Amino acid sequence: MKAIFDEDQRVRQPGEKIDWSVVGKTDAERREQTRKLLADGALHTGKDFEEAAFVFQHGDQPDDYLLAHTLAMVAVSKGDPTAIWIAAATLDRYLENIKQKQIFGTQYSSSTPSGSQETTWTQEPYDRRLISDALREQLGVPRQALQTRQLQAYQRGNDATARREIK
Repeated sequence: MKAIFDEDQRVRQPGEKIDWSVVGKTDAERREQTRKLLADGALHTGKDFEEAAFVFQHGDQPDDYLLAHTLAMVAVSKGDPTAIWIAAATLDRYLENIKQKQIFGTQYSSSTPSGSQETTWTQEPYDRRLISDALREQLGVPRQALQTRQLQAYQRGNDATARREIK
């Protein structure tokens, strides 16, 4: 599972321009490899399940995100406290994909209007009232003020700063 996860993360590293059509195909291959490991009962540790959750978080269907959420919950139940963030993020991504408001604020998306060179970033739709900052912190999710700074960093076009903002 570790090798599959490492490759999933490697292809997303900042640096050279990412060809998302290629990444999408290799993501699908990694999901199939992970499905086989799941079917064979080859995942055992919380870390195995957390890494599998990340692979399915990079899916393209609502069921991928629900499976990712389930895998993250298994990771937490097996004693991997670092998996709590991916559990929140997978639920947000699922909600976003079924056209509902995210509740933790983990998902940022961008668009470039036709004829424009400026990219606009957003977390919308986002229900900021349902989950308190105190509860967000329990789940390893940044407070809303920090999320706002991260969004501003993305708006300035600084991916590296935006990633640091959440730490």
